[in-house]
Amino acid sequence: MSQITPDLAKPAKPSEAFLPISGGRRARNTIATVMFTLSFLVAVIPLAALLYKVISAGLPAILNPTWWTNSLFLVSPTSMAGGVGHAIYGSFIQVLIAAVISIPLGVAAGILLVEYPDSRIARPTTFMVDVLAGVPSVVAAIFIFGVWVTTFGMQLSAFAVGLALVLLMIPLIVRSTEEMLKLVPDELREASYALGIPRWKTIVSIVIPTALSGMISGVFLAVARVMGETAPVLILVGYTSSINYNVLEGNMASLPLLIFNQLSNPNEAGQFRIWGAALTLIIVIALANILAAFAAKALAPKTK
Repeated sequence: MSQITPDLAKPAKPSEAFLPISGGRRARNTIATVMFTLSFLVAVIPLAALLYKVISAGLPAILNPTWWTNSLFLVSPTSMAGGVGHAIYGSFIQVLIAAVISIPLGVAAGILLVEYPDSRIARPTTFMVDVLAGVPSVVAAIFIFGVWVTTFGMQLSAFAVGLALVLLMIPLIVRSTEEMLKLVPDELREASYALGIPRWKTIVSIVIPTALSGMISGVFLAVARVMGETAPVLILVGYTSSINYNVLEGNMASLPLLIFNQLSNPNEAGQFRIWGAALTLIIVIALANILAAFAAKALAPKTK
């Protein structure tokens, strides 16, 4: 049996196995680290300052229990009484209308693009989704105003706002659904087809449950995205200080619309309501993101 030569049997020394790091590489690494750290601080410091200002100015308002339930109906502009219950209700109703319409359409479009890429309408759908993704909210509001109000003669209402929000939510839902479905392994589809299960049943019983957690996260993120939109509520519905239960007629408040309305109030109560409503909106959006994270974790596929 041949013996191993001493040179091959002897392990290499660290100095022989790795080349020493040159001074230039150390300098470039240090410069890159400093630049990335400074960039992070430049991005975080304004955000931290903004959050500090909103929290410090709006905290007295949200700590009042009546702030969350009462409205500003018959409340004087100089009074510190009242609350944003009517605005929270309006924001919830408008987003709910948009979600009921956009979620089925967005999920169906995402399934079409991934599971039926050879369809004749797949390419036009992709093009329209890309177009909608770049449409500003004010353009979506003007479009709904031109179609819903001018063409069909309908009134400005919360439903019109919901239609404008649909145009903003659909691209986000389509793209998130599409990306989540692409992450589903093709082996699962092929195994289902090999057992004789039709494509539609494979999609419903295997593909969608596997990607459901990510799809729901995308839906919640789309809801959080449109919750703070101002242009649709400014163009398509007027402000009211009370709760309006009719979504097809009359004015309806929302948190962004309340903030805009109180900008013309020079009194201390106006500033109190502006910062309180801003902090309330941040809390609502943060809760939507937290729900998205919990939903993604709860609905993620379980592995043994």
